[in-house]
Amino acid sequence: MAKSIFITGGTSGIGLAVAKVYKDRGFRVAICGRNQEVLNEYSSVYEVFKVDVTNLSQVEFAIKNFAEGGLDIVYANAGIGYEHKKRLPDFDRARQIVDININGVLNTFEVATNIFLENGHGHLVATASIAGFNGLPGVPAYSGSKSAIIKICESLRLDLKHRNINVTCVCPGFVDTPLTKKNPHSMPFLTSPEDMALKIYEGVDKNKRNILYPRLFARVVLLLSFLPRALYDKIVSKPSLDYSKE
Repeated sequence: MAKSIFITGGTSGIGLAVAKVYKDRGFRVAICGRNQEVLNEYSSVYEVFKVDVTNLSQVEFAIKNFAEGGLDIVYANAGIGYEHKKRLPDFDRARQIVDININGVLNTFEVATNIFLENGHGHLVATASIAGFNGLPGVPAYSGSKSAIIKICESLRLDLKHRNINVTCVCPGFVDTPLTKKNPHSMPFLTSPEDMALKIYEGVDKNKRNILYPRLFARVVLLLSFLPRALYDKIVSKPSLDYSKE
C-alpha cells in the first residue's frame, strides 16, 4: 500500500510544491484549502478538500476521510502573514494570524495525533519560519506565531516519541511564494518553493527534528538570537521597510 500525506495550505507556494514532490515519489496525496475553484484545478492529481483550518470540524472531516485509505504524514502548512508591514501594530490582522498560524496547526495536529495513536505510528510536520527565532520589526504576530510553532513541535516531539509518532518543524527563510511577494524589502537567500520542498522531503524522510533552509541564512538569524537584546535592538531597529502605508 502506498504511503499517504495530508497537507494543509496545499494549493500554492510551499504546500503545493511539497504535494508534487510526494506525488512524484508514489505517495497518496491530499491537499486542502479554502478556495474551491483552486482546489478544482488540482482534483485530477490530488485528493482535495475544502477546509478552513480554524474550524476543527472541517479539519477532522477531511483528515479522517482521507485516512480511511491510510495516513502516514500530516503536514500543517497553512499560514498567513501581513498584507503590509508597518510600524503601528495591526491587531485585527494579528488575531487572524494567530488563529490560522497557531490554532490551525493545533487543530490539524489534534486530529492527526488521535489517528496516529490508534494506528501506532505517524509523522507530524508543521511550517514555522526562521522569523520565529527573533521578534522582527513590522511582523509581531507572524514572528510570535512561528516562534510558538517551533516550541509546540519541540514539546510534542518529546511527548510523542515513545508512541512512535515523529515530529518535524520546518523553518524556511525567504521563499518565493505569494506571501513573500508582498514584502517591501530585500529578501536575502531567496529560494524557490521547489528547492524548499525537496529539503522538506529529505528532512522528513530522515526524521529530522528541524529543517532550516537556507542553512547559511538560518545560522545568521540564529546568531542574532544569542545577542544581548540591547545590541539586537540597535542592529534591527532601522529596518529597510516601506512604512509609507501607515
